[in-house]
Amino acid sequence: MLIGLISDTHDNMLPLEKAVQLFNKKKVEHVIHAGDFTSPFTFSVLNTLSCGFTGIYGNNDGDKLLLQKMSKERVFNQPHQFELFGKKIIVIHEHHIVDSLADSGHYDLLVYGHTHTPDIRKTGHTLIVNPGEAGNWLHGSSTVAIVDLSKMSAEIIYV
Repeated sequence: MLIGLISDTHDNMLPLEKAVQLFNKKKVEHVIHAGDFTSPFTFSVLNTLSCGFTGIYGNNDGDKLLLQKMSKERVFNQPHQFELFGKKIIVIHEHHIVDSLADSGHYDLLVYGHTHTPDIRKTGHTLIVNPGEAGNWLHGSSTVAIVDLSKMSAEIIYV
């Protein structure tokens, strides 16, 4: 059960297209976006995913009404909790409460963004993943993550 994680795309369409191509090639079953799409037109690319999709709003997502429409109502306010393939998942954008949420022990997977820095670690049984920045504006490289929910393992991939 592979899922793709992406965050902080910030309207950079070329790396976003590469990320979507990677997710489709790897046959991920779901993609989670941890916020900062920036503009609704990013869904012209994200809607070519061959799998399910869940996203949250980040601090740079302004036109929430059009983001909601373009995403087919698959973008939510944070924190967003849901279950996927029997795993309890929480998605947030900012990093300030990552440790507290992980320490709670309520989640199998915690996904966050905002820092633009990839992070994979475990706290108790909770896998914490920040896929880094797909938009490559801050660090000059685009990263995403793929999580294997059956093994509860993750890897960062440069796109």
